Amino acid sequence: MAAPPEGTPCWADAVFDDLDAAKDFYGHVLGWTFGETSSEQGGYTQAYADGKAVAAVVPPMPGQKGTSQWCLYLAARDASATAARIREHGGELLMEPVQVADHGTMCLARDPGGAVFGVWQAGTHEGFQTTGTPGAYCWAEVFTREAEKSDAFFPAVFSYRSKQLELEGETDLRLYDLGERTVLGRMRMTDDFPPEVPPYINVYFAVDDCDAAVTRATDRGGVLRFGPMDSPFGRFAAISDPQGAAFSVIDLSRTTGKVPGTGTAD
Repeated sequence: MAAPPEGTPCWADAVFDDLDAAKDFYGHVLGWTFGETSSEQGGYTQAYADGKAVAAVVPPMPGQKGTSQWCLYLAARDASATAARIREHGGELLMEPVQVADHGTMCLARDPGGAVFGVWQAGTHEGFQTTGTPGAYCWAEVFTREAEKSDAFFPAVFSYRSKQLELEGETDLRLYDLGERTVLGRMRMTDDFPPEVPPYINVYFAVDDCDAAVTRATDRGGVLRFGPMDSPFGRFAAISDPQGAAFSVIDLSRTTGKVPGTGTAD
């Protein structure tokens, strides 16, 4: 399988204090099954939808503390070169590039707007084995209060072209393209977000039925944060899992309304 273009979302994982509880929650909400936990890789456990790798869950490293959150990884041809560009353009490296056996090379970073993300240079692990199918990753948006910083940073590091989605009201959503394909969004956080909520990348997982997925999530201790809501892109909802990790679910088949136009980014 050919490596995805640099800057393409290629993997997602999250650290959970209670790994068994996370597996139970996502197994019921998204239908995931799980592979064997790798003691050599710190308890790293892959999740599968219909037998294809879609994400991973992992326990914290000794001494690691903090609220659980999903981390989106962006593909790189050379993780060290990408790390250098991250520094050059005002980002912060939280973890220097490190080789993970023969699976690949990763690093973790924070953009100048405050959102944490990963970089993955594939080895034997090429990332998502499916996207856009039920239980799999399908979309992500950088949520930030300092949109101008993120808009300068990501295109400089990953050669994205930017365009502004023409929406009514105060919603400020910018799209990042690679070639003719839109791969990532950037959403400006409004005052509706409590000040204690840090910038983050919101990962969307596809589901067959948004409302049913929300019910399964809340029945298992998740918290509905927004929606379900119809849109031209699908019916979606934002959820926090019982350990605090935010994510969204979307039924891509249930679309309502006309897709908004786009304008040239300033």
